[in-house]
Amino acid sequence: MEYSYLLFGDFMARLLMSKKTMSKIKSKIKIENSSLSKALVNPRNGVKTNIVIHEKVSNLVNPILIEGLPGIGFVGKLAAEHLVSELKAKKIATLYSHHFPHQVMINKDGTIKMITNEFYLYKDPKKKNDLIILIGDVQPVSSRAQFEVMNIILEFFASLGGSRIITLGGYGVGKLVDKPRVFGAVTDKDEVDYYKKFGVSFGEVEGSIIGAAGILLGLGQLKGMKGLCLMGETHGSYIDHKSAQSVVEILSKIVGIKVNVEKLTEKAMENEVIIKKLEEELTKGQGPMEMPKKPSDISYIR
Repeated sequence: MEYSYLLFGDFMARLLMSKKTMSKIKSKIKIENSSLSKALVNPRNGVKTNIVIHEKVSNLVNPILIEGLPGIGFVGKLAAEHLVSELKAKKIATLYSHHFPHQVMINKDGTIKMITNEFYLYKDPKKKNDLIILIGDVQPVSSRAQFEVMNIILEFFASLGGSRIITLGGYGVGKLVDKPRVFGAVTDKDEVDYYKKFGVSFGEVEGSIIGAAGILLGLGQLKGMKGLCLMGETHGSYIDHKSAQSVVEILSKIVGIKVNVEKLTEKAMENEVIIKKLEEELTKGQGPMEMPKKPSDISYIR
C-alpha cells in the first residue's frame, strides 16, 4: 500500500509515513528500478551530458585541444573538419547532451543519428604536439548549458593530460573579404608576440567571443590552462571556406603540422561564383536567389 502511494505521489501519504518507512521504500525502489536508472544515465539516450569513450588513449605528447563547432560563417567547423579529414584523425569519444536541440539528424541512407559532439585524435609523428580535435553538429543552446558542457569537455581534456586550447571561429565584418585575416585573442598576454610570428593579428577587434570558442578559453583559464582563439575574417552571412582556409594555414604553422588546403581552396572558388551571382541578382532588384544546396552542405545551411 505504501509503495503504491509513493508511486502515485500522494502528498498526504508521504506526510503520514515515518522517516524510517520512507527510507526503506526509497531503497526498494532504487534496487527494483536499477535498470531504469541505468537507462537514464546512458549517454546514448541524450538525457544526460556524458562522454562515451570509444578508445582509451594514454601517453599523449603535449596534447592541444582544437575546437571547431558551428559558429559565424561556419569558419571554425569547416577548419576543424578539414583537419580531421586531411590528417585522418581517429574518433576516440562522442559527447551526448540533453542541452543539445530536441531533434535528430537524417543520414543519407534514411537512418537517424543523435546530435553529438565528437573528439578525434591525431598523433603527431614528430612527437611535438598531439591534437584532440573537437567537432560537432551543434553547440549547447543556453548560457547555463554552455558552461556545463564546456566544463565537462575540459575535464575530459585534462584527464588526457592536456593544458593548452586553441578555439576556431569567424569574425563577421559584414562584407566579402578577398584575403581574410586571422585575428587572435589569448588567455595570457605574454603569448601575443609569440603568435604574431605566425601571422595572427591582435588588437584589431573588440567585443566578445560567444559560445564554445570563448567559454572554453575562459573556463580553461580558471583551471590553469592556456588558450588561443583564432578568428577568421568573414562576411558573416555566408559559409566561408576561404576564411576557414586562412585559419587552417595559420593553425598548421602554430602546431607545426603540414595540412593540405586544396579542398578548401576549391570549395571557396565554387562559393565565390555562387555569391557573386547572388549579389548580382540583388543589385538588379530581382530579389534574392536561393543558393544551391548540395547534400554535403545541408547540415551547414540548417
